[in-house]
Amino acid sequence: MNQNIDRRNLLKSGLMTLGGMVIAPQLSMGAFPNTPVQLDSKNRLYYTPLMREHFVSNPPDVTKLKARLNANENPYGPPASAKQAVVDSVVLGNRYAWKELSDLIGKIVKKEGPGVTPNHIMMGPGSSDLLEKVALVQFMNGGNIVSADPCYMSLVSVAKSVGAKWKAVPCKSDWSHDLSAMEAAIDADTKLVYICNPNNPTGSITDGKALLDFCSRVSEKVPVFIDEAYLELAEGTGTQSMVSLLGQNKNVIIARTFSKIMGMAGLRVGYIAALPSFLDKIQNITRGGMGISYTSVLAASASIEDMEFQTMTKKLNSEVKAYLYANLDKMNFKYIPSYTNFVIFPIAMDGKDFLAKMYSKGIGVRTFDIQKKTWCRVSMGTMDEMKLFVKALEEIS
Repeated sequence: MNQNIDRRNLLKSGLMTLGGMVIAPQLSMGAFPNTPVQLDSKNRLYYTPLMREHFVSNPPDVTKLKARLNANENPYGPPASAKQAVVDSVVLGNRYAWKELSDLIGKIVKKEGPGVTPNHIMMGPGSSDLLEKVALVQFMNGGNIVSADPCYMSLVSVAKSVGAKWKAVPCKSDWSHDLSAMEAAIDADTKLVYICNPNNPTGSITDGKALLDFCSRVSEKVPVFIDEAYLELAEGTGTQSMVSLLGQNKNVIIARTFSKIMGMAGLRVGYIAALPSFLDKIQNITRGGMGISYTSVLAASASIEDMEFQTMTKKLNSEVKAYLYANLDKMNFKYIPSYTNFVIFPIAMDGKDFLAKMYSKGIGVRTFDIQKKTWCRVSMGTMDEMKLFVKALEEIS
């Protein structure tokens, strides 16, 4: 796909492009990894009108970091049950895993509950793959997408790359989705509403009851895609899934991943639950499940039933988050309450300098400029890793 951008127009808009993301290869991954990355006039990665990201030109090898807290990975995974499944199944790596994939879908249907059948499920190598497939098919003939700003940009970016217009709606003061403004933004050309709940990169949540009412009503006009990648880590009231709406024949799409609570980010398994009629449109063009390896299917089949590991992950995630909160409070950092495995808080330092100082101490994090403030987003590691981060934060602040 040709993504040539006129240099003069970019200069006028304060944006430039950076081809070949040598600086941070993980930031360019998506359906079109060779598409040049936009930089603004301050040499920040340009994501949205309200969000930029800082980077350093020569980042360290992430595998050699003392604390890898920049990708929202589960530090405890994969579970032992999944590791054993990989060992046991690799001997059958010369075979396709269609039967085993069907068995996994059966377990997913059981997990999701009433109203969900195998025909409601589409598998993929991670949920991001499915977000992008939905974007490619849904916007191949144009239209617009409505979402919050900031939000997880995978689906939005791919939609834009194939010609969609993005109608960005700023989050509310508590960082929840402004559902009223999003509904008002829908017009005759809107082909999808995208909601990431809990949201990334803010970690905030939109109340489940309000969101259920919104999705039930709005899905009568336009499909609503709810990305619930982090929902299984969320605790507290208002954290319900939207999957029950499928039992009411509502046109909603729910995305889930095995990367977070199940600790399988590198094994790449995810799925979407949607009306069969919606999935038919996607699968008429691109198949689901084909990109998942035999070993990953078996690992996912084991981990979905490993409630002991999932419970442990959630418990330890809460403990390290409480430890971080306590220390951020002591240092007077005003963080956004998180319903995920990461926390974001504003810092009084240039984002690039902050990254460089953290890297010098063997710690990887992310820094963003959101709504004219600079923020650090730190993933929840083990307790030892979080102690390293807190010590480093104390030293550089």
